[in-house]
Amino acid sequence: MADGRRALVLGGGIAGLAAAVELGDSLADGPFDAVELWEAESRLGGKIRTSAFGGIDLVDEGADAYLLRVPHARDLAAAAGLDDIEHPTRATPAIWHARLHDLPDGVVLGMPAALTPFATSSLLSWRGKLRAAIEPVLPSFDAGDSLGRLVRGRFGNEVHDRLVDALVGSIYATDTDRWSLAAVPQLAELAAANRSLLLAARRARRTAPAASGPVFGTPRAGMGALATASGDLARWMGVEISLGRSATVLEREGPVGWLVDGERFDAVVFATPARITARLLRDIAPNTARALASVEAADVVIVRLLVREWPSRLHGRSGYLVPKPDQRHVTAVSFASQKWAHWQPPGGGQVLRVSLGRDGLPVAHLSDDEAIAAALGDLALHLDTELEPEEASVTRWTNSFPQYRPHHGGLVARAEAGLPAGLAVAGASYHGIGIPACIASGRRAARTIRSREVAR
Repeated sequence: MADGRRALVLGGGIAGLAAAVELGDSLADGPFDAVELWEAESRLGGKIRTSAFGGIDLVDEGADAYLLRVPHARDLAAAAGLDDIEHPTRATPAIWHARLHDLPDGVVLGMPAALTPFATSSLLSWRGKLRAAIEPVLPSFDAGDSLGRLVRGRFGNEVHDRLVDALVGSIYATDTDRWSLAAVPQLAELAAANRSLLLAARRARRTAPAASGPVFGTPRAGMGALATASGDLARWMGVEISLGRSATVLEREGPVGWLVDGERFDAVVFATPARITARLLRDIAPNTARALASVEAADVVIVRLLVREWPSRLHGRSGYLVPKPDQRHVTAVSFASQKWAHWQPPGGGQVLRVSLGRDGLPVAHLSDDEAIAAALGDLALHLDTELEPEEASVTRWTNSFPQYRPHHGGLVARAEAGLPAGLAVAGASYHGIGIPACIASGRRAARTIRSREVAR
C-alpha cells in the first residue's frame, strides 16, 4: 500500500464522531495514514447540545439520554472515559387525553402485551378496549410497511392514536400512519412471525429474561459531554478535527481517489443529513443523490422553562405525551427535574422541556415568543394551571428528524448500492434515528471504507 492514504469524515455529529473514532483506532496499523473530520459548525455534536439553564450548569437542549440495553452508546461513553452516568428517577410517565392518564403497564411501544392493564386503564373507552380485546381472533392481513396501518388494523384507532402513535410519534417526531413498520424492528419482527400481535407480545414478555439495571443513561455533564469526549478521544487517536469547515464540491481524482474542495482523499464518510449528502453526490452518483434527496425531515422546537411554583399533584411524574388527535403544538412534555435527580434548580422549582412539532405539525414559522406562548398555552390546557416561567429558552431543530416513510429501508439499500467504492454514508437519515443507532451507523460506515481499502 502506498504511503499517505487519507480518509475524511464529513460531519461532527455523533455518527461522524463514532466513524472518526473507529477509523482513528486503526491508524497505527492501517489502512489509512491520516484521518480528518470536518464539521461545518463551530462545535461538535450536531443534534446533541447542552447548555446552562435555570441555574443548572448543563441541561440538554435535544436528546437527554441514550438506551443502555444496546451496547453502542454505552461502549462509546466508556471508551471516551465517561463513567459518571446518571439514570432516570422512578417518576412515571402519563398520556394526556382530556386529562392525565397513567401509561398502562404491559405495553410494547404502546402495543398491548397484556389485557388486564388495558381493561383497567382510564385512557381507553370501553369501545376501544373491546376493539383491542378481539385482536387475537382477527385474521392476518398485509399491512405493507406501514406501522399505522398495522396497529389500526389489529387493535383499532384508540390504541393506535392514544398509545402507539403517542409513544413512537414522540420518539421520531413522526406521524405513524406515514412511518415504516420496518423502522420499528421490535414490532416488525412480531408482525412478521405471528398472526396475533397481542399473544406474541405476551409470550415474548413471559419468556424474556428478567430485565436488570436501568434502561436509559446520560452523562452527568449532559449529552453534550458524550460528543465532546468522543471528539477528544478521536483527537488522541490522531484524528485531525476541523471546526467551521464545510464541504461544497466532490470530484473524482484518478481511478480510486476523491477531491473534496480540492483536497485529495482515498475514502470519505458522509455523516451528514441526506439532503446535504445528495447535493455532494449529485454529479458523482446521480441515482443515489436522487434517492437521498427524497428523504424528508421534520422540524421540532424545544422550549425549556423554569417555573418556581409547581403543583404538588404532579409530583412523581416524569412528564406526559399528547396523542395526535389532541395535539395543538405540543407533542410531549418532560418534567425534567422530576425525571433527572441531577437537574434540580438551586432556588427550587421545576425545569420543563416542552417539545413542539412533528411531521405534519409544522412549528418552524413560530417566533421564539410565539413558541413560548404556544408551549404555555398547551401546558395550561393540559395541566389546568397557569405556569409563570422565570426563565425560558427556545432551541430549533430544523430538518432534524428524518422521516422513514414506508419502504424507507429499500430506498436506503438502493442508495448505498449506488455508491462508488471509497464512499459511505452514516447518520440518522439511514438506519435509525436514536443515539445508539447513529453511533452504530458511523462505525459501520467506517468499517466499510476500511475493509474496501484493505482489499484494494
